[in-house]
Amino acid sequence: MANGTAAPTDLDTRLEAHRTELTGYCYRMLGSSFEAEDAVQDTMVRAWRSYDKFEGRSSLRSWLYRIATNVCLDMLTAGNKRARPMDLTESTPLAQAALSPRPDNTWLEPMPDARVLPTTGDPAEAAIAKESVRLAFMAALQQLPAKQRAVLILREVLAWKASEVAELLGTSVASVNSALQRARATLAERQEPGAEAAVSDPLDEDQQKLLDRYVAAFEGYDMTALTALLHEDAVMTMPPFDLWLTGTRDITGFMTTLGAPCAGSRLVPVQVNGLPGFAQYKPDPEKGGFTPWAVQVLEISDGRITGFHCFLDTQRWFPLFDLPLHLEAETDQVEQGA
Repeated sequence: MANGTAAPTDLDTRLEAHRTELTGYCYRMLGSSFEAEDAVQDTMVRAWRSYDKFEGRSSLRSWLYRIATNVCLDMLTAGNKRARPMDLTESTPLAQAALSPRPDNTWLEPMPDARVLPTTGDPAEAAIAKESVRLAFMAALQQLPAKQRAVLILREVLAWKASEVAELLGTSVASVNSALQRARATLAERQEPGAEAAVSDPLDEDQQKLLDRYVAAFEGYDMTALTALLHEDAVMTMPPFDLWLTGTRDITGFMTTLGAPCAGSRLVPVQVNGLPGFAQYKPDPEKGGFTPWAVQVLEISDGRITGFHCFLDTQRWFPLFDLPLHLEAETDQVEQGA
């Protein structure tokens, strides 16, 4: 029996119930927060327009995933791969550091947890979801052909059966299993030392203390204290610039030279890509108070910070995270917006 008789408000509610998980799926496919949200909106519009043709042979959720997959595959036909700076260039010594921007569509983009991680009561399921939006995993996904990417996400992250994925993609179970095997092999080859961000959910006491010490060191611009928190091979990136630095000496050296205007900054906690992060506001010499500068994403392993990633396009990122575009001088902390 056709389901086209659903009332508009009822259909809106049923579609919206899947928005967060679909956004997470499209984000993993596309590597872009804004493209993911556009893809989900396109999916919703297509579903609304063709709902009278949906005959209920599959669940509404499966049908929406089929539409979302087709939308993403169409968007990926140009072959664009999102990347991190270290995927494109060699590490730059501080003495040769130059800030050269690349176009927005070059970069893997950050994403607020709340937009891509559905609420679940299953800790194991929640852990897999968080791990699968972390920057290292997302960058590895970008190396896969689009259909292999879809198969890996559906099978490994969303725990779909091979037969369900085959039906969604209009292919055979054997083809799905072969694509999954190839995808796993590619990811295994790309596994980087220390790529596993050892962050518990919620943060354990030691991790929280590490973050507290990081905030104190960064806001105090205390390079000695910061050095003690960074892994000796820590990496710092700053999209949209392709420069990336490795090692405590070059990172702290950058912060006290080209990055010196960040002294006196304030940090506001954010949940981003399944990892701890902060919105950085630096002093505003014209208006007073603090002006947005970066969304920082931190990777932690073995009690040290191994990755320090600063996304600098504040006009895009701060509204995405519902963050204010100015902090008053007397405001040391601010609640993240709803």
